[in-house]
Amino acid sequence: MPFMGSRLPICTCQARSTTQDAVRGTFVRGKPAPTLTMQPKTAVALCLAAAGLQAAEAAKRLVSAAGQAAAIPSWDLQSSSKAGGDLAALSKTGVDTSSWHHVAASKCTLMGCLVQSGVYDDTQLFFSDNLSKVDSDQFLVPWLYRNEFALDDPAPGKHYFLKTHGITSRADIFLNGKQVADKSVQAGAYGGHTYDITSFADRKNAIVIRAYPTSYYYDFAIGWVDWNYWPNDNGTGVWRDVEVKQTGSVALGPLRVVTQLDSSLGAQPANVTLKSKAQNLETTAVTVTATGSVTPASGGDPVAFSKKVTIPALSTVDIVLGTAIKKPAIWWPKQWGDQPLYLANLTVSTADGDVSDSAGSQFGFRTVTSQYKNNDTMFIVNGQPFQVIGGGYAPDIFLRWDGARLESELEYVLDLGFNTIRLEGKNEHPELYDAADRMGVMIMPGWECCDKWEAWSYNNDLAVTTPVWNDADYAIANASMMHEVAMMQTHPSLLMYFIGSDYYPDDRAAPMYLDAFGAGDWQVPVIDSASFRGDDSKYGPAGMKMEGPYDWVPPNYWYDTEPYGSRLGAAYGFNTELSAGVGTPDLSSLKKFLSAADLDDLWKKPSKNLFHMSTATSSFHNRAIYNNALWKRLGAPTSLEDYVQKAQISDYEANRAQFEGYSSLWSAKRPATGVIYWMLTGAYPSLHWNVWDYYMHPAGGYFGAKAGSRQEHVTYDYVRQAVYLVNHSLGKTGPRTVDIQVIDTAGKLTYSGSVAAATAPNASKNIASLKSALGGIKDVVFLRLVLSDTKSGAVLSRNVYWLAKTTDVLDWDNSDWFVTPVTTYSDYTALNRLAAANVTVTAAQQQLAKSGPVTVTLENLSAVPAFFVSLNLVDKAGHDVVPLTWSDNYVTLWPKEKLTLTATPIGGASAGASVLVTGKNVAKQTVAVS
Repeated sequence: MPFMGSRLPICTCQARSTTQDAVRGTFVRGKPAPTLTMQPKTAVALCLAAAGLQAAEAAKRLVSAAGQAAAIPSWDLQSSSKAGGDLAALSKTGVDTSSWHHVAASKCTLMGCLVQSGVYDDTQLFFSDNLSKVDSDQFLVPWLYRNEFALDDPAPGKHYFLKTHGITSRADIFLNGKQVADKSVQAGAYGGHTYDITSFADRKNAIVIRAYPTSYYYDFAIGWVDWNYWPNDNGTGVWRDVEVKQTGSVALGPLRVVTQLDSSLGAQPANVTLKSKAQNLETTAVTVTATGSVTPASGGDPVAFSKKVTIPALSTVDIVLGTAIKKPAIWWPKQWGDQPLYLANLTVSTADGDVSDSAGSQFGFRTVTSQYKNNDTMFIVNGQPFQVIGGGYAPDIFLRWDGARLESELEYVLDLGFNTIRLEGKNEHPELYDAADRMGVMIMPGWECCDKWEAWSYNNDLAVTTPVWNDADYAIANASMMHEVAMMQTHPSLLMYFIGSDYYPDDRAAPMYLDAFGAGDWQVPVIDSASFRGDDSKYGPAGMKMEGPYDWVPPNYWYDTEPYGSRLGAAYGFNTELSAGVGTPDLSSLKKFLSAADLDDLWKKPSKNLFHMSTATSSFHNRAIYNNALWKRLGAPTSLEDYVQKAQISDYEANRAQFEGYSSLWSAKRPATGVIYWMLTGAYPSLHWNVWDYYMHPAGGYFGAKAGSRQEHVTYDYVRQAVYLVNHSLGKTGPRTVDIQVIDTAGKLTYSGSVAAATAPNASKNIASLKSALGGIKDVVFLRLVLSDTKSGAVLSRNVYWLAKTTDVLDWDNSDWFVTPVTTYSDYTALNRLAAANVTVTAAQQQLAKSGPVTVTLENLSAVPAFFVSLNLVDKAGHDVVPLTWSDNYVTLWPKEKLTLTATPIGGASAGASVLVTGKNVAKQTVAVS
């Protein structure tokens, strides 16, 4: 059977009734093969054999049709000190790489690759200070990433491209013995480029990428500042996918989707415009049919539209196609509504009907704007003022991608009542934005502080004297900005973009960035800085503040708002990163990464520098400020267990106060327009800045944050001794009742009352004063606020505070960038003298599913309060069930009070077998799940 060239046909085999059979071969490009006659059995056998061989080869091809793109799926990895530097030779097929490291992942930094290939075990790496013992000198030379892959044979009208999305810090790229790009062009963690490799490509191909060592201060990298110990490789390597794409004569760039939605929010048709740059790769003009389609992602008929476009030889034009969607479904942040998505696709086809290329993305109909008032920025989503409540995202320290973990983290974000996450220089992969689109979490991406990204002449905060940018640096930053704009533009979860973090970009970078947003049809706000310094920029005031705190402050800090300007991180305006620096993992997690000596240091050496805090030169290398407050307020710990429990009490109190402060003052005369908690979780096991820990175990800080961010809530203002009614919803209205009780440590009721109030959507208000109710405190009292729907009686939130006779006194005048000192601490040591409470506990699985929800009922049989009762669901082996959500946890029960709580495993967590129960004055117990 003759073939055209060396290419196998796709056979259609059929035995005929005649003595001779025709075997027809149809090639990929649609041209018929010559027809032979042969005996039926022979024809069928040969045809089936050929088809099988062709299918086998097709399965090996990375791409095999126009419009297809695929990531290089795996890598062989080796140091250049061992493999050498002859990339022309190493990028030819057949090179023996048996001695190299083999990584079954499409993307990984050097450390991530070495963990993946079994050189290192991250469980051991993260234990104690083992990470510091890794030989970092091995990463001072370039490393090589290599792969062999198959493609179709080259042919006229067939084109191949190599697409990068950022390689840290720089890279040389060779394919089949020829150089595709060098480190002057392929530079920067976000430097995405598309290289035409048609003239290099063959049926069998070998690619080698030489990744150069990274310096956070001299390269456009993904840095860690003072967040945690720095990875040994500084994030060097192919951390994002490298893709190969096949096209016909015309290639498309990324799809941009421009939506126009009027104030009726779906009652009137919405306009959709699809845009993409089309490049004619041939030496003659080409006429193509451009076809666009918009289809509901949930299913339904597509709306299709098309036009013919003629593209001159070797030219690029912008294809623009528009249509209207009659009844668009509106995308909302999760707390406000549904997340309907649409699939947009743009295809260009040649005159004979062959697809030349296609570009697609998901999008949603929504609007985001911003307004500047009172020196603060407020975002508006779908016409509604949007108070940002969220946290700072940290990827894995080795930038390893785990989509399932990310979705569980977003589940935690929503469970907490948060609506937004900030990505400071950690823009991640498209999968993050896809997940946020589906789940309704808003995203605030942007560049990072404190390194090459902000090496401006007016930045005096850099750790080294870094030269200002040169021409090559601006080119790298421009390519990075254009790539990120193209990657993010269609996603409805995008709230804005920070083109500066601690400092606004200079007068050359700022307009360059803004031009990239304009060219990319960006449709949400661009803010020049995440800090107040941005107000010095020529490009308008940022309306943001970044004035701390980052270490422990007392609960009254957030409510002490006036005079504005001198109250730093207190609850007014938009604070882009701040927290009380808390986030102590529970004991089960601590034992996973701390040695016995490390655990002793936590409570026996409260000022000691600790490896799992930050870098050795950081202001956050120890827990001295945090521990000083804990010792003064709650008393010196008597054991490790006592220390961890007191830490959970402190973390809960601190986090609740922060989020309640911002929620309570949302409708103040100078509104608290946004708060980004620093941070959500650690890049590796960490002792601070965690809402949940690296092992996905939620502890005291998590549930304090959750209590402070409930959709409908009632809160206590530590400064004004006032009660606030908070409503984060858009639609919940009506009469509400707040029941208020105060008891002392012996359980004696000292105040009881109720307040009737009407709740208003998306608003907060002061509804009562408790000055008289809280007068005459002897040592410590408990305040319980219960919010109910007056008509139905349904409890909407329940909140218990512990309040001391005296409040913490802040020394605002001596504040610095990371903390405000405390001159007098509240005395909560009476909590150590609480009489024992008898609490009964029952636990039952709600359904027969393997990992179904577990209902836990607590009943305090005593006449005294049961303080700070925590529940931990464990499996049959005694391991924490994670990830999971609790309806509530770390609760304080009134005398004779009964509470029912629910634990729900998520993300494939194991089934719960028992519940571990502890409390400040409650005996430990283990209760089996029935």
